[in-house]
Amino acid sequence: MNQRTPTLLYIDDDGALARLVDRGLTRRGYRVVHAASGEEGLERIRRAGTEGGIDVIALDQYMPGLDGLETLEQIMAIPGAPPVVFVTASQDSNIAVTALKAGAADYLVKDVTGDFIPLLHVAAESALRQAELQKAREEAEAEIHASRDRYAALAAERELLLREVNHRVGNSLQIIASLLHLQASSAAQEEVKAALTNAMGRVAAVAQVHRRLYTSQDLKSVVLNQYLDSLLEDLRRSAEGNRMSRLTLKAEPIEIDPDRAVAVGIIVNELVMNAVKYAYPDGAGPIHVELNAKGDDLLLSITDDGVGDNVKADPRSTGMGQRIVAAMAAKLDASVDRDPAHSGTRITLKFGRVPASPGKTSTAAAS
Repeated sequence: MNQRTPTLLYIDDDGALARLVDRGLTRRGYRVVHAASGEEGLERIRRAGTEGGIDVIALDQYMPGLDGLETLEQIMAIPGAPPVVFVTASQDSNIAVTALKAGAADYLVKDVTGDFIPLLHVAAESALRQAELQKAREEAEAEIHASRDRYAALAAERELLLREVNHRVGNSLQIIASLLHLQASSAAQEEVKAALTNAMGRVAAVAQVHRRLYTSQDLKSVVLNQYLDSLLEDLRRSAEGNRMSRLTLKAEPIEIDPDRAVAVGIIVNELVMNAVKYAYPDGAGPIHVELNAKGDDLLLSITDDGVGDNVKADPRSTGMGQRIVAAMAAKLDASVDRDPAHSGTRITLKFGRVPASPGKTSTAAAS
């Protein structure tokens, strides 16, 4: 494929010098178009789209009518104007500085014999390369901006879809929890009622995470104090009578990922319900949930002032709650400890803010 011959527009009222420029640059592979005034040069630039493009302009300073600087100013106002090499016979450096500040790509001093033509060729080549580089840079920046816009649109669409998925999952889990509640309310056997109520609490713990996600600006984390507050409110509403009217929460605003938040919620649900059933055989009593940070670790404790180890084992217990707590503690890579000095029951979990590295083992134990 043959390379296109570049076109140089030479704007100068000196016709003889224009012919020298034409001969000199034609030998060097250029097509030269001459304009005898600034006005004619501007007209040719504006018509260039229909008559064939102009790649570079050589512009003389001293001309009747519009001079070079005035013509340069108007050229720079034309969208997509070619680069301009400013040419003058004057040795005044102020003209050069003014031209370069006005947007000229280069500047050179001419002579009447045409000795400057090799320099004009070099300047034109340099101006063309600069223009190509500038065009490539602008195209690259435009592509970067377009890519960013596409990425932002895709990210916004993905976030919307995730929010909708969490909304639908949360609604579905809430429906399941409501059905379990209805079934528990109509159950005649206490064992069945208790099992359904426990299952409802576990489902609600998961549903609360999804509710938090689709109502939050951040889909990657859950604020634990807000989550636990809503979860405990659900437990209060689901409890019979007034047995959990003294359920309290003291938690710092700590953010963790949704999967680990589910594990924390299920553990809290199991241990609180365990305290409700066994800590106060004669009625309601205080149950405290506390969450705080200690360096890179989080400490979660569930405390009651009930009968503690003095309670007799319930023969109806299946041990399901203990197994669930142990499984969720393993998911968190958490240690689970009972405080032997506490008169009632205090279970404390210690786990990292972020998942532990593979290979680390955890200890789980629950009442």
